[in-house]
Amino acid sequence: MEFTSKLIEQAVSHFSSLPGVGKKSALRYVLHLIKQDEQDVSNFSEVLRALKHDLKFCKNCHTISDHDICEVCSNPVRNQQMVCVVQDYRDVMAIENTGLYKGVYHVLGGLISPMEGIGPSNLTIDSLVAKVTRQEVTEIILALNATMEGETTSFFIFKKLAPYNLTLSAIARGIAVGDELEYTDEVTLGRSIVNRIPYNNSLAR
Repeated sequence: MEFTSKLIEQAVSHFSSLPGVGKKSALRYVLHLIKQDEQDVSNFSEVLRALKHDLKFCKNCHTISDHDICEVCSNPVRNQQMVCVVQDYRDVMAIENTGLYKGVYHVLGGLISPMEGIGPSNLTIDSLVAKVTRQEVTEIILALNATMEGETTSFFIFKKLAPYNLTLSAIARGIAVGDELEYTDEVTLGRSIVNRIPYNNSLAR
């Protein structure tokens, strides 16, 4: 793709570095921004800057937040003793959109994947165990993707938490093997949370 402007070329290069954005789509975004009012573009730029500099990670559950403690963790109505373990922020959003889960979350920040060089120490598993050790939790719900990486991570957590006196459950498999939570429809995901099963029984499924 040939450009008559280095500035446009640089902008297209940055936009096309985003997941799922090709150079033609990136060029459409750039040309759209060029047509916008200067204030609109300035506001857009400020939001991007704030995403990098002002966002925080909740000190309790590690999800993305505007504050040190996220809105879910700070909500007195939520059941603080029921913790749903998820891969990342997108899964929190997916489960929250069902409107059926009333506990809190623990975001791992990824899944165990030796092929990608991600081990247990790269995730927030230790802080999850610390919550259980402090007897702050009575039930852990494993809501990880139905993939090999998700199952490996679930089993690792199961082994780490097995010595403790708590209920360990997994979402019911209305979600097909290989599926990711963020792409599951809200009704199916909501039912999977409500109809969760003991994790030791889920190993045979």
